[in-house]
Amino acid sequence: MNTKVVDPPIESADVERTLAEQLFRQISEAIIEGQIPAGSKISEPALARQFGVSRGPLREALHRLQERRLVTRIAHVGARVTELSFNVLQEIFIAREALEGMAAREAARHATAEERAAIRALHDRFVRENAANVAVVTPYARGTEDKDFHYLVAMASHNPTLITLLCSDLDLLLRFYRSHLRSLVGRLPRILIEHERIVEAIEEGDPDMAELHMRRHISAARMALSALVSEFEKDRKLPAEAAGEIRQ
Repeated sequence: MNTKVVDPPIESADVERTLAEQLFRQISEAIIEGQIPAGSKISEPALARQFGVSRGPLREALHRLQERRLVTRIAHVGARVTELSFNVLQEIFIAREALEGMAAREAARHATAEERAAIRALHDRFVRENAANVAVVTPYARGTEDKDFHYLVAMASHNPTLITLLCSDLDLLLRFYRSHLRSLVGRLPRILIEHERIVEAIEEGDPDMAELHMRRHISAARMALSALVSEFEKDRKLPAEAAGEIRQ
């Protein structure tokens, strides 16, 4: 008796998960880039039509965006893109100080020679590019792995949990705030010095100093933002001048 071989069916659940992942990335980028404005109401039917998808994977994508705090959902109101919040930004910096301090410590312990060289090369290039203008920060590029100082340090930690938290979970919220704000003037000379100390500690394989300098670096940025609280309270919005500290 001949048995016909039949290709296994494609699991619809797997297809939906893949589609939800694609939607998550597309919508998160649209939010970060301001194509879907902060505070705007999210219409599921409109998004479903825009992306040509059913409501199932779309709702899964929106749920993931809610977990990453890019979307908020209020009972009887619906989903909205998150509003800019000074308090949330302060929370981010407190988390960054601990997590990035530990990432720098681990990078000093585990970074390869190639990773140390890449971190040094990026820092030196940043110094050269900003040599003519010490008033306004030209931030490290986002979205490319080889052009973000903090990303390279996190990856050099070789700690999967830290990498996930800093380069995935927390990164989206950081990018959201960074994209909506302008650079903070006056901090560039200090940033260059702080980054140089971090790089040197990693190159020398000194975990204690690497963590100390990274923590001081993030703390200094947070203190600079705290100086703008009065403006925030007055306008009830995040000061535009704060941006340069968010990813430096």
